[in-house]
Amino acid sequence: MNGREQERRRRRGEPSGGAPSRRTDRVRRAAADPAPSVEPDADTEADVPAARPTRGRGRTVRRSVPSRVLGRLTTRRAALLAVVVCALALSVAVPLHTYLSQRDDLAQQSQQQQALRDQENQLAQRAAQLSDPAQVEAEARTRLHFVMPGETPYEVQLPGAVPSGAQTGAGQHPGSASSWYEKLWNSIVGSH
Repeated sequence: MNGREQERRRRRGEPSGGAPSRRTDRVRRAAADPAPSVEPDADTEADVPAARPTRGRGRTVRRSVPSRVLGRLTTRRAALLAVVVCALALSVAVPLHTYLSQRDDLAQQSQQQQALRDQENQLAQRAAQLSDPAQVEAEARTRLHFVMPGETPYEVQLPGAVPSGAQTGAGQHPGSASSWYEKLWNSIVGSH
């Protein structure tokens, strides 16, 4: 043996005596074998019971994890994943439901607030109109049929036309619908 060959053998891990080491033998077998054997990792050997060698096509193939153990691990992982997903769904569902219901309530309250603002504006305009003495006088003349001192009131009734305050029902007295306080009450109720 020359120096070069000894150096090659030393790099390959073969002893210098010419007999191949176990590592070199294993590498040669793996290169010659079309279906290489799977050797267990250090991590899986500690977690999983010892693997049984199986025979296939006349060769011994060593599997690191039996399929039944792998199936159990996969089932456990799937069950754990399902529990985690359910927990996440439940933890998100309650706050999401609360958020959506509060958003709907907020929109409804905003609409109601806007309607109240509109009503407030209308009432403020009406109050401004009634602060004018001429408007108050006009309202008293039309609604209450008031007249100024010295004026003579006239009411024109067309034949066949029923006066607005004189509509009587079956159980009412003919004169009761035309009393001034009922006209006042009807004008107040009718304006709102």
